[in-house]
Amino acid sequence: MAEIVLMPKLSDTMTDGVVAEWHKKVGDKVENGDLLAEIESDKATMEFESFQEGVLLHIGIEAGATAPVDSILAILGEEGEDVAAILEEAKKKAAESEKVEEAPKADAPVAPKAPSPKAVSAPVASSAPKAASSAPVVLNDGKIVASPLARKLAEEKNIPLSQVPGSGDGGRIVKRDIENFIPGGVVNTTESFYEEGLNSMRKVIGQRLSESKFSAPHFYLTQSIDMDNAMAARKAIIEAKGTKVSFNDMVLKATAKALKKHPGVNCSFLGDRVRYNDHVHIGVAMAVENGLLVPVVRFADQKSLQDISAEVKDYSVRAKDNKLTPDDWAGSTFTVSNLGMFGIESFTSIINSPDAAIMAIGGIKQVPVVKNNEIVPGNVMKVTLSCDHRAVDGAVGAAFLLTFKQILENPVLMYEL
Repeated sequence: MAEIVLMPKLSDTMTDGVVAEWHKKVGDKVENGDLLAEIESDKATMEFESFQEGVLLHIGIEAGATAPVDSILAILGEEGEDVAAILEEAKKKAAESEKVEEAPKADAPVAPKAPSPKAVSAPVASSAPKAASSAPVVLNDGKIVASPLARKLAEEKNIPLSQVPGSGDGGRIVKRDIENFIPGGVVNTTESFYEEGLNSMRKVIGQRLSESKFSAPHFYLTQSIDMDNAMAARKAIIEAKGTKVSFNDMVLKATAKALKKHPGVNCSFLGDRVRYNDHVHIGVAMAVENGLLVPVVRFADQKSLQDISAEVKDYSVRAKDNKLTPDDWAGSTFTVSNLGMFGIESFTSIINSPDAAIMAIGGIKQVPVVKNNEIVPGNVMKVTLSCDHRAVDGAVGAAFLLTFKQILENPVLMYEL
């Protein structure tokens, strides 16, 4: 007997579907699990596999056409069946159904009719895989239900389908079952998770950064810096002074020098006014177990590289021991966030309000560079300046970054008065 295949409802919000492509044509033999067509829903284009067997007698929706859910997509049956009669019968049944919905009437005698074709629609697609059944689904004829792609992968990997649990609709074996199959083992497809309540620090971080991100119009400036001279200078300082300064210490020193020259970046947005700071207090973002702290190196422009290094190390130790006080993280005029030690090449940071800017420091990466018209190995560091456009204009931020770049590429400038 012929079976009508309806336009499937592939998502909870789908009302119409588009046939993106047919993979079978009228007259083709269709097996259970064969790829019949590709259907475009309101969310994605999905492969539609046949759940029936037979000859494709009729295509109800041509490729590229749109039709409501439950429209006649195709008719499968035995070769030679009268498609016109099937369509007419389906049309009559739809009309009768509409009449009943509009004005229900008492049942009336109806003349016997020929058996109508069975309408079949695919189940709604699920967004998450179901737990695998203990064994693959086997039809009465002994055939295991599996998608064409799953069968192909199983053949390539020499995996017996009879041993693979199916996690698809009705226990059907799908691609992920083959990919996750462990011979002689049990595949765990159960989703699991755990939740934690927000601690006080995380609540404050979420509140303050949300206020900053959604109230301050951020814009971003990125600069690449040649770090060859800075690397050589750091090595010389360590050898001469015996003090192990870090690249981050050098970044902070260069930042302080550049801020002193560009007070237009060393400022705070205070709602109805902008405060331009003569003093340079640099907040240093530090990750701790429960969140993020930003202790402040005060009057950083007046401190030596070694002093900055010692102060940051002290802050780091006390931050890990949870011994920082509110005074330690209050009063910044600018913030530096460095993720270079984690291999991050570049990123953007959210401004630490009321500061008007924050600078994100990436890692030093060895790349080919052009020097003296020759391509040679170089060490480059990318930095990104986030600015609050209410207080800092693009040209002001760019001028600050240029000075910062010049100082790091010529470390002797750190020591100029």
